[in-house]
Amino acid sequence: MASTALTRRAALQSMGLAAGGLLLPLQVLGSEPSFRHGVASGDPLADRVILWTRVTPPATDPGPVQVDWQLALDNDFRRPVAGGRITTDASRDYTVKVDAAGLEPGARYHYRFQVGDVQSPVGRTRTLPADGVTALTFAVVSCSNYPQGYFNVYHEIARHDDIDAVLHLGDYLYEYEQGGYADPHALAFGHHVEPSHEIVNLADYRARHAVYKTEPGLQAIHAAHPMIAVWDDHESANDSWRHGAENHDGSQGPWPERKRASVKAYREWLPIRDEADVDPLQIHRHFDFGGLADLMMLDARLIGRSEPLIYGDDMVYRDGKPDPAAFRSKLHDPARTILGVNQLKWLTQRLEASRAPWQILGQQVLMGRVRAPDLLDIASFPEDGPFTREAAEQITALAELGLPLNLDAWDGYPASRERVYAAARSHASNLVALAGDTHNAWAFNLEDEQGRGVGVEFATPSVTSPGMERFVPVPPGIVAERFVDLNPELVYLDAARRGWLELTVTPEATSGRWHFVTTVLSRRYQPLIGPTYHMRVGETSLTAG
Repeated sequence: MASTALTRRAALQSMGLAAGGLLLPLQVLGSEPSFRHGVASGDPLADRVILWTRVTPPATDPGPVQVDWQLALDNDFRRPVAGGRITTDASRDYTVKVDAAGLEPGARYHYRFQVGDVQSPVGRTRTLPADGVTALTFAVVSCSNYPQGYFNVYHEIARHDDIDAVLHLGDYLYEYEQGGYADPHALAFGHHVEPSHEIVNLADYRARHAVYKTEPGLQAIHAAHPMIAVWDDHESANDSWRHGAENHDGSQGPWPERKRASVKAYREWLPIRDEADVDPLQIHRHFDFGGLADLMMLDARLIGRSEPLIYGDDMVYRDGKPDPAAFRSKLHDPARTILGVNQLKWLTQRLEASRAPWQILGQQVLMGRVRAPDLLDIASFPEDGPFTREAAEQITALAELGLPLNLDAWDGYPASRERVYAAARSHASNLVALAGDTHNAWAFNLEDEQGRGVGVEFATPSVTSPGMERFVPVPPGIVAERFVDLNPELVYLDAARRGWLELTVTPEATSGRWHFVTTVLSRRYQPLIGPTYHMRVGETSLTAG
């Protein structure tokens, strides 16, 4: 195991990644402190931004470490604007977070850290704009699984200079054991996780974050742009909800302890602002982008979500046959929620207070309604494949009963979705929902249960995690065509490629354009430009072009 880790580190060092002019060296543990996990910034406001790094302490003296930080207007730090000293230690895994305040709105800055004579890489960041801004550009990402491939998508985003902020919608890392949910090719080139077992306690989650932060693409995106992030499920455990998770059982200890451990490590290793008087589990927060857009980041996982329904366990049968009406009664139970009472109240208040032309929801799972199309006439299911014909027949039968494909998404919480839609119809000017989670690119015209337009939704594909192409033995173009034909709200689907979403906001329109990469299994790849869809002010539907 040790030899494998050293081989990987040496390989990464030898690359000497340079992205957007930022040299990002990787350093191994030695007799001197080092910054082998890079630098990052996040949660920008008009007058401040979080600066982050992690110090690898010297092996001979793993005690408290004093870290100096500097913020300047130039890359050479000849025009400094702020700085200071902070102490870190093992109690926070030697991570460092600085809330650099007193800054100018809409300004670009450079920052770095230093311990003794050892300097960190230099990062770039920017504050939120003041009133009067006329254009914004966001990079929207999710689902970066280290043992599934290289983070080429992050490299691409780091090369763009016009990004105001990166919005990470979750699955920043995955909790599985070595070889679990992994691509054999990625394992062959050294993308092994640590620890080798599934992560369940604080030390495990910290170690997994540390491995991910050695990936050059992740270091590049963090050093190039500020990030505004929320967790999804895999930062804790698959299909998590407030009292448990699909991938958690009693042998792994109490769920509240595992959940708290995952959140503590996440907050230590991400450039996210920590409020002393706020529960660490509360991650929903608001960002005002110069009066042009109000961004509300939501938690659809840990703080309020009711236990998901599962077709195999919760379906109601009459005379041996499924009773879809009885199941829908369960599904539409108004007591079932995805946000929780307090977060929904907060969101409603934020929408009511918003005076911006655009209200953007950054959250994890699809809001648009999705049923599975019938692919049985053209699908060929290999016996050793990950998806069987029997499973496909069951999914098709559920769709024919009018039931949704994914109960883990908002389709599994329709009453909760209607409450959000009601708040949006009452208070939002122009609603744009963002989602990740599925590993594929989607676009929807959102409608409430009365068929009234509410807004639109853009969903980003994954950074590395496989999409439908890995599981559905049908050409991706045919899959996309049949999904769009069956689902009235669905406007666009790419069922095959890894990539990211570029979201552009102006006073007149919000546009989503997808970017893809040709491969995540080689450092040599080509960027590809996908389609663009627009929502114009005062409308609730998308147009192509």
